[in-house]
Amino acid sequence: MINALTRTGPLWGVFWMLTTGLLFVMVTVLVKILGTRIPAAEGAFLRYVMGLVFFLPMMGPLWRRAREMDRFTLGLFGLRGITHTAGVALWFYGMARIPLADVTAINYLSPIYVTLGAALFLGESLALRRVLAIIAALIGALVILRPGFREVGPGHIAMLGTGLSFGISYLVAKKVSETCGAGIVVAMLSVTVTIGLAPLAIAAWVTPTPWELLILFGVACVATGGHYTMTLAFRAAPLAVTQPVTFLQLVWAVSIGAIFFHEPVDLWVVVGGMIIVASISFISWREAMLKRKATTPAVSATKF
Repeated sequence: MINALTRTGPLWGVFWMLTTGLLFVMVTVLVKILGTRIPAAEGAFLRYVMGLVFFLPMMGPLWRRAREMDRFTLGLFGLRGITHTAGVALWFYGMARIPLADVTAINYLSPIYVTLGAALFLGESLALRRVLAIIAALIGALVILRPGFREVGPGHIAMLGTGLSFGISYLVAKKVSETCGAGIVVAMLSVTVTIGLAPLAIAAWVTPTPWELLILFGVACVATGGHYTMTLAFRAAPLAVTQPVTFLQLVWAVSIGAIFFHEPVDLWVVVGGMIIVASISFISWREAMLKRKATTPAVSATKF
């Protein structure tokens, strides 16, 4: 098994990205099962508290490293914690109220937000191919939402806000990763988001049942596993290979939503999701062809 974790190549990259997609779809399924009895902020808070279990061995080094940081870096971590807190709370709210396929398709917009933000705030170039890909992705979003032709409810608005919040969060992560290791960046995110969600959770606290706690612990475990397998996918193969595989998340979300939650299959959501994934895949492919480091994270990287 250890041997498999260190292997590289296109097939291994595809395998790990397939696994990542399944795990992240399972996260959405578990939150869907959880329902709306537990307020969104509380559900997100409990998920992060339970997720901190995986970072306990890092707490000592993390505290020492935090004490050595300058105020600017600490401020960036604080900003990321605030924006990611908003994104997670909005995600839990939207996930429980709209179909799985809609959630998955709208989530594909996050890398587009990151691309725009990197050009506006980090000075990265925005070539014509990127502009065209962004326009195509926005058209895909309009195909999914179809304002005026279908009801765009609070859940859809929440998911759009989720993508924007996560986009800001990952732009800040890109900045702090220049001076801090990946382990510190991930651990600081978990700590700051847990702190940020605490007052929101307490304000509307509903005592969870043992079954609800078990579901939320499952969310923490599956989400952590998804981030790990996603890292393995990135290590095994370039984004140009692994990025198109993320579209299968939408296929699985549509199938699971129809079979287990009796959600109608909306062809326009599938088409819109395909347009967005195609635009992101094109950006990744062009960056690989030009032998430049891809600056737009994969869709899965924006999951909480």
